[in-house]
Amino acid sequence: MIRFSLICENEHEFEGWFRSNGDFDTQKKRGFVDCPSCGSHKVEKALMAPAVSTARKQETIALAMGEAQKQAMAQLKAMAEKVRENADYVGDKFAEEARKIHFGETDARGIYGEATLEEAKGLAEDGVDFMPIPVFPDDRN
Repeated sequence: MIRFSLICENEHEFEGWFRSNGDFDTQKKRGFVDCPSCGSHKVEKALMAPAVSTARKQETIALAMGEAQKQAMAQLKAMAEKVRENADYVGDKFAEEARKIHFGETDARGIYGEATLEEAKGLAEDGVDFMPIPVFPDDRN
């Protein structure tokens, strides 16, 4: 499941959970996504800042996890590793490469890298499909 920050035409902000980007798009097209405050069906994805925790807070979270949460985290980490294994690392050129792929200027392929918040906003405005992947403390590029 993916949690999206959403915003309606009246600038009401709320969250929604979806199986994928495509699931959100399908539900939106069918009129199933609406603002809980005003009922508007003109809803868009808003950019979300990734959750960042300090090492101390992370220790607290790690100690509080039960076995089911540990397994879910292991699965999430495995998914992120698989995404990276099957994609090209483009570093801080992510926004530029994603646009080239989106507009057919280069061959379609999976990529990952870094983007600033402004670059991510620009990609979203251009209609480029992308998604943040989780970064774990022991991840290496």
